[in-house]
Amino acid sequence: MLEGGDDKEALVPKYLFEVKYTLDGVKGLKSKGGSARVAASKALVEEVGGTLEAFYFAFGSTDAYLIAELPDNVTTASVNLIAAASGGVTTATTVLLTPEEIDEAAKRQASFQPPGS
Repeated sequence: MLEGGDDKEALVPKYLFEVKYTLDGVKGLKSKGGSARVAASKALVEEVGGTLEAFYFAFGSTDAYLIAELPDNVTTASVNLIAAASGGVTTATTVLLTPEEIDEAAKRQASFQPPGS
């Protein structure tokens, strides 16, 4: 139950994956193209109960950015492990929060003593 007593569906967590291709990954990308990588990523995410919302290739130190809805952190960790075990990629994953989640976090209070005080 959310604020106000409305019975709304719980938010599905969203994650940002920053993907870097290894040498083997680049060879596979060149061989089969970008569409094949999107299809493979979508299949993995859907197999574990998620939805791939976006997939973009990029210049720079990160080769691709993906946004996916996944059921929970354990499922997300499994996706990272499966991808890393393939040898074709390394990933960094960030949990994405909605403005409403930040609003909720901002309302919470707790005591904290900073270092050196």
